[in-house]
Amino acid sequence: MGVPSLTAGDGTVLPAIGFGTYKLTGSAGVASVAQAIRAGYRLLDSAVNYENEGAVGRAASSATGVPDELVVTSKLPGRRHRYAEALATIEESVYRTGLDRIGLYLIHWPNPKVDRYVEAWTALIEARERGLVRHIGVSNFLPEHIDRLVAETGVVPVVNQIEIHPYFPQREALDHHRTLGVLVQAWSPLGRRSDLLGNPTITAIAGEHGISPAQTVLAWHVARQVIPLPKAAGSERQRENLDVFGIALSEAEIEAITALGRPDGRTAGQDPAVYEEF
Repeated sequence: MGVPSLTAGDGTVLPAIGFGTYKLTGSAGVASVAQAIRAGYRLLDSAVNYENEGAVGRAASSATGVPDELVVTSKLPGRRHRYAEALATIEESVYRTGLDRIGLYLIHWPNPKVDRYVEAWTALIEARERGLVRHIGVSNFLPEHIDRLVAETGVVPVVNQIEIHPYFPQREALDHHRTLGVLVQAWSPLGRRSDLLGNPTITAIAGEHGISPAQTVLAWHVARQVIPLPKAAGSERQRENLDVFGIALSEAEIEAITALGRPDGRTAGQDPAVYEEF
């Protein structure tokens, strides 16, 4: 079964699940990403700060018989928000991947105290116009940050990649993004460093469907039209994470999982209103 797709307000089409690559580096990273591509992943996540654009690009460029819809993603670090520095960084990202252009480029964090994310966004717009990247978006932006980008540039991000999992379901943010036509990707979709996959609600629903707790959580993301980006180095887990599109959770099950949300649900307390990463 192929991976379904979701469509942004501007018509951009992206796979409904992606592959996270944080900490997948070097030759082992190339092997893991290549394995994920063979398993069926067509959306690959990366970032300058992950220091693995080369590994992801090498795996993508060496894949044989892969359709044109393979989308490699990277992200601009906070230390490169100034316009000229941002453009040079994007160029270097393209060179490191070895690809002709990068499929999706995001601003990694808004860093609002520095307050150069609009300047960085204008650089991403220029990079898209120059053909360095195909699509542009953001990561870890709050709704007010996105509203400001749109107000000042007129360009709506295709994607916002944010922390979402059952302990932090982001209901209001999802509603806002849908209004704007912005697709939402979920990092830490399985609630890393938490007890989520052992939660009784998750394990009970998994048992009812004869699936794993991880598949249950990923099916919840899919039902909410969120693009999860699970990371897995092993081939068996990669395939299991991909095999979620035939799982039909009931409305009651989806709501029961969403109800696990907590006010302090962020896995590492990284609130984009104050957290900064360079």
